[in-house]
Amino acid sequence: MLNRVVLIGRLTADPQLRYTQNGTAVTTFTLAVQRNFANQQGEREADFIDIVAWRKLAELCANFLSKGRLTAVEGRLQIRSYEAQDGTRRRVAEVVADNVQFLDRGASQASTLPEDDFSELGGPPDEEDIPF
Repeated sequence: MLNRVVLIGRLTADPQLRYTQNGTAVTTFTLAVQRNFANQQGEREADFIDIVAWRKLAELCANFLSKGRLTAVEGRLQIRSYEAQDGTRRRVAEVVADNVQFLDRGASQASTLPEDDFSELGGPPDEEDIPF
């Protein structure tokens, strides 16, 4: 079986670092990933995907990522459920990061980069290149 996710997008806010009761670092952030097609109004929409990083990777993300940074995340999709305060059962989908690549040089340059700057990765794939 295979559970692998690769995303490239921009952080919607600064990462949130916290520690579990036993001292393990965990960082969460949301990645805005633009879709490759426009809607009926001609606008490109984005998906907002929750990311979770653990241990040393969590600390690195918290220290070096910030809102607006172009970032690549590789990991696995995790679906978990919990009971909300009102007693209802909720499900959450998130990506547990195994690898995070910082694709731009920080907040000062992030504002000057165009939204679709994939030059460091060789450009986005063409639809005919995707095998499925």
